[in-house]
Amino acid sequence: MAEKKNYYEILGVSKDASEEEIKAAYKKLVKQYHPDLHPNDNLAAEKFKEINEANEVLSDKQKRAAYDYEQAHPGMGGMGGMGGGGFGGFGFEDIFGSIFSGFGGGASVQRDTTGEDIQLRMTLSFMDAAKGCRKDLSYTRNEPCPACKGTGAKDGTAFRSCTKCGGKGQIRFSQETIFGRTVRVGACPDCGGSGRIVTEKCPDCKGRGYLRRDTKISIDIPAGADTDSYMRKRGYGQASAEGGAPGDLIVVFRVEPHRLFKRKNLDLYVDLPISFRTAALGGKVMVPGLDDAFEYTIPEGTQSGTTFTVRGKGIKNKNGTGNLYLTVFVEVPTKLTKEQKKALSEQEYDIKQFDRSKKYSDALSALYGKEAYKK
Repeated sequence: MAEKKNYYEILGVSKDASEEEIKAAYKKLVKQYHPDLHPNDNLAAEKFKEINEANEVLSDKQKRAAYDYEQAHPGMGGMGGMGGGGFGGFGFEDIFGSIFSGFGGGASVQRDTTGEDIQLRMTLSFMDAAKGCRKDLSYTRNEPCPACKGTGAKDGTAFRSCTKCGGKGQIRFSQETIFGRTVRVGACPDCGGSGRIVTEKCPDCKGRGYLRRDTKISIDIPAGADTDSYMRKRGYGQASAEGGAPGDLIVVFRVEPHRLFKRKNLDLYVDLPISFRTAALGGKVMVPGLDDAFEYTIPEGTQSGTTFTVRGKGIKNKNGTGNLYLTVFVEVPTKLTKEQKKALSEQEYDIKQFDRSKKYSDALSALYGKEAYKK
């Protein structure tokens, strides 16, 4: 027999934890391991499943009591002189299942009729992600049928209240168990929990409640979007097949790298080439920013590898403003003629020093649409 899971350890609580402690631990772990925060992470998905399984048992007094008893008496063998076979050949899992499973093979206490979520990936350029943008998105989904309003009934009215549950969608079940008589509420087997019976199907959707259609929407992506961050559009997922609310659309972003900038959260990082003269004597250089190039003064005696902080020149969004970090590296010429030495000593500014780095100057030109570093 497989080893029983320790639900208390999964939730990180003691065996005598109160209901409030169990609820608090569950909420904290759900926020930490929710699948929306860990797309395509199988380990996180399995952990999330275990957390819900543990909470389902420990948050229910009767299930918790049964679970605690089984933990203290594995297999329930030899109880009350009934021998090693337990209760007349029934194992504990059979008894546990018969008490707490749903009517007719497992209808839950309250069925979730919400449609499924749709997850899509979108690639953004570095600049679009950093500055924010508006994007159009097309995809195919099950949309709620407008003719029947997602009910599956003709004109949205050709249905009657379920007589078995009185339109409530739920009925009470009672059962005699080893722990006494138990009463639970489950989904009505006649209406499937909807509380109504369709008398005439919608001719447009053939009673499904939805139509397969292409959907086009525009989404406003805020500044600072990053790889694996996501947006949720409520109600733009799959339509419910049972008249419930549609699911959500989850758009997960992937940001392309940039030729000059690197980023961490809202901060930007640039490797800046400077000449030997500028490093030694100091001077003004042109620095790329998100919107335009700007002039920055390099102090004399700057060493290659020095990083300067330009505050407020990073990414701006509702959460704040990042900084721009400039890491300079010195381009040292190997040979200079007398004329070059004279020109170097007489040069007041080092505005054109980027000409020595074709890769850098080309990148600046592409960024601003012109050779913005030249005056």
